[in-house]
Amino acid sequence: MTSPYLVVEGVTVEFPGVRALDNVSFSARAGGVHALMGENGAGKSTLLKVLSGVNRVSAGALHIDGERCVFANAREALARGIAIIYQELTLSPNLSVAENLLLGQLPERHGFVDRRRLREKALAVLEDLGEGSINPATKVRELSIGQQQMIEIGRALLRNARIIAFDEPTSSLSVQETRQLKRIVARLRDEGRVVLYVTHRMEEVFEMCDAVTVFRDGKHISTHESLEDVTHDTLVSEMVGRDIEDIYGYRTREQGNVLMRLEGINGPGVSAPVSFEVRRGEVLGLFGLVGAGRSELMRMVCGVETPREGQLHFDGRACRFATPGQAIRAGIAMCPEDRKSQGIFPVASVADNLNISCRRFFKRFGWLRDPKRESANARHYIDKLSIRTPGPRTRIGTLSGGNQQKVILSRWLAEKIELFVMDEPTRGIDVGARREIYALLYDLAERGKGVVVISSDLAEVSAICDRIGVMRDGELVDIVPRDEATPERLLGLALPA
Repeated sequence: MTSPYLVVEGVTVEFPGVRALDNVSFSARAGGVHALMGENGAGKSTLLKVLSGVNRVSAGALHIDGERCVFANAREALARGIAIIYQELTLSPNLSVAENLLLGQLPERHGFVDRRRLREKALAVLEDLGEGSINPATKVRELSIGQQQMIEIGRALLRNARIIAFDEPTSSLSVQETRQLKRIVARLRDEGRVVLYVTHRMEEVFEMCDAVTVFRDGKHISTHESLEDVTHDTLVSEMVGRDIEDIYGYRTREQGNVLMRLEGINGPGVSAPVSFEVRRGEVLGLFGLVGAGRSELMRMVCGVETPREGQLHFDGRACRFATPGQAIRAGIAMCPEDRKSQGIFPVASVADNLNISCRRFFKRFGWLRDPKRESANARHYIDKLSIRTPGPRTRIGTLSGGNQQKVILSRWLAEKIELFVMDEPTRGIDVGARREIYALLYDLAERGKGVVVISSDLAEVSAICDRIGVMRDGELVDIVPRDEATPERLLGLALPA
């Protein structure tokens, strides 16, 4: 074993009233993949921001290749060979793929950007990433989330960073993109770089990583230099401070009448008419690879897109929604996959995010806002769903992903929603918070609500859903009962014929 290339020594980071990191020490070696694990809010992201020069340490220091380093800004960290690929993407959506890849190092000719060389360099990187089908001139906003994640990775590779940190990199990737990412990580390790890998997925730790460090409540709990004697249960126990026997906690329940029925729905993102039904008390899964049409189908149900043909029946009535607002008033709401851009207002408070749709219930004289009633409603759901936040006026962007998801759920609980559409509900959420989210979904079903879970996580849909609909290339190919939903069968249906 080589000596550690990166040493974190007694690092403490304090914000007003909060100690985000508390005397954290560990080391990572070159030529190794070092996993960082912990619940949301454990301090992983704070550490990455220290490495990237975004956060300043209150005490302690970093040592890189034997040299003590203190970064005043992100530019200094980049110059020292550190690249961070965040879960929340940092791309410029209105610039092209090529411009995003080479931002800060655009090739020039006679004082102007050399477009030919720019395209050539971008194509070479895209081919290296296995994304050669992407046109370098395409605007980033037109790419899928998974493709945007690969562009972030390509940007780090172009900068030839010696320390590369990945923050939940596979949370938005398709099966094919995940395989390619694993090849890229293995190549980086073989090239002698330090790879820090933040993930909540246990299978990735044991498949891809050489060592693992566990954080809890801003403290360093353990570092395992080898994974030979480490088990799944060991890591879960260290992360949450207690044993969790079953993360999914599936509960059987009675199912009622049909709540929603689709008859031959077809439209944007769907290649063949789709028909199925959801009963009260049922958790129905929609599984498939990225691009299979699952989200697009439910966006038509929720009024985001307009179907070209077919009929939606909801609660015994034929319906067609021109806007999401109409669907919400009827009793259908969607928790989107991309919480940051589609689910929350990051700079607004928890209370404002929670009450944004249901304010009409708290008006005085029919038109005047009542801040006291809104605040009381927010506090009610903060307590009911155990949302971890300093208070209702806290900016929601500072909360962990799991707590943001609970705020979105609270918004729809206050709206008296009957059908909850959950698109990748546990994306980027830790083990403990995932269990809480699943329990909330079971609670909704037990109260007679309908729940549709869109997920690319094979273990998740087969564990928490009563039936699983499998989509492939815009077509619903089968609906499989829970007791027949083996991973082999679901994946076999989802893969291209």
